[in-house]
Amino acid sequence: HVEQRSDDPHCHDQCDAASAQSRVSSLFKHFLSSYPHVSAFYRSAPQYRNQISIVGGKKAGSDLNTYKLFLEQCFNLLRDGGQCGIVIPSGIYTDLGAKQLRTMLFEQTQVTGLFGIENRRMVFENVDCRFKFVVLTFAKGGRTQRFPAAFMRHDVAELEHFPARGSIDISVDLVKRLSPDSLSVMEFKNDFDVRIAEKMLRFPLLGEEVDGRWKVKFTAEFHMTNDSHLFKNAPGKGRLPLYEGKMIWHFDHRFAEPRYWVDEKEGRAALLGRTRDTGQKLDYQACRLGFRAVASNTNERSLVSSVVPADVFCGNSLLVSKDQTPAGGELFCATAVINSFVIDAMLRNKVTTNINMFFIYQLPVPRLTAKDAAFAPIVQRAARLICTTPEFDDLAREVGLKSHKAGATEPAERARLRAELDGLIAHLYGLTEEEFAYILTTFPLVAQDVKDAALAAYRDVEKGRIR
Repeated sequence: HVEQRSDDPHCHDQCDAASAQSRVSSLFKHFLSSYPHVSAFYRSAPQYRNQISIVGGKKAGSDLNTYKLFLEQCFNLLRDGGQCGIVIPSGIYTDLGAKQLRTMLFEQTQVTGLFGIENRRMVFENVDCRFKFVVLTFAKGGRTQRFPAAFMRHDVAELEHFPARGSIDISVDLVKRLSPDSLSVMEFKNDFDVRIAEKMLRFPLLGEEVDGRWKVKFTAEFHMTNDSHLFKNAPGKGRLPLYEGKMIWHFDHRFAEPRYWVDEKEGRAALLGRTRDTGQKLDYQACRLGFRAVASNTNERSLVSSVVPADVFCGNSLLVSKDQTPAGGELFCATAVINSFVIDAMLRNKVTTNINMFFIYQLPVPRLTAKDAAFAPIVQRAARLICTTPEFDDLAREVGLKSHKAGATEPAERARLRAELDGLIAHLYGLTEEEFAYILTTFPLVAQDVKDAALAAYRDVEKGRIR
């Protein structure tokens, strides 16, 4: 053993830094080695039985989240009648993975308040201003029938008067009707929202099957990370474009150019898996309804969909319909309704950032067919907005257009058709002019002339000028 000494302070600093770095590295390795055991404990311990949710027959929220763990432990520590107040992310009332915790709150506690705060005034420093928190209060024991709530608030001083002032009364029954699979709570802003939701619920949720009517199921085709080995950076013989969410806008499949292409043979093999390729028709070979999976309820619009042409593959940021349904005019009708201000407003009350297909399934959508009087006026307009390129010629002819040349490409004409669709669909849901005007105010980033045109179209439908 040889001891080395130095009186150089710089040397001592280097040694101290090296020692500290070694210590941190050792602690981090110890943390990593112990984490699997910690994870296993939280996943199996009986006091954390509500961390995993089943939504649509599948597990949701399998990743551990500390806010969920803290909430359930708070519940465990309370005696019957004991009360809890906790500040946690807004995911507690929206996220699919928190469904089981919502069930716990509704069935084993009395929720006394749900006060949602958007961080616009930087209440929490170094946190994104769009991030949302909630002050949740509840008493252990009993069941929740109704609870007071407020959402998207910016001033924490309002808590001094909550729930006596500025709250809305939400029934758990309404939550279950709006979100039977997930129990997600919509961000109602006032009684208008509640009344509009009640009217819209006269129609079946999109995830429900209705005898004699079209249905839709969505899928994510290629994962942008896990399947990236299939993606080519340039077009070529035998390659098909890979569509992503940012490539579409309302009724527009050419909003942006593709970044990647996929060899069709390789793409088919990946989609078929172990199934033998006999040349069978697959979903990508038909026109499909697609919607952006990446969005936010603070964007200009949240729900963005269009018809994706045949012979393209899709990345997981663009969720698409499968099993070649809906088709023909029903495909146009579904796209028009999903693109409406009315449906988008409801979705914005449900989601925070990304749009999961389960949220889409929980939207009330009329299953119109050719037998319904409201069907043709909607289909005719949607078809002209969508069928603007040769890829849609066959689809255009199915609904009476000669070809894509009958499609609307001039911006002014497209704006008129979209406004008329919004007016028709607002009437379809039975909304009053006051209710539709209110819905339009919930889109602050949409140009005022666009909203004015939609409201004017509503009035023209009422007067019989649009039919």
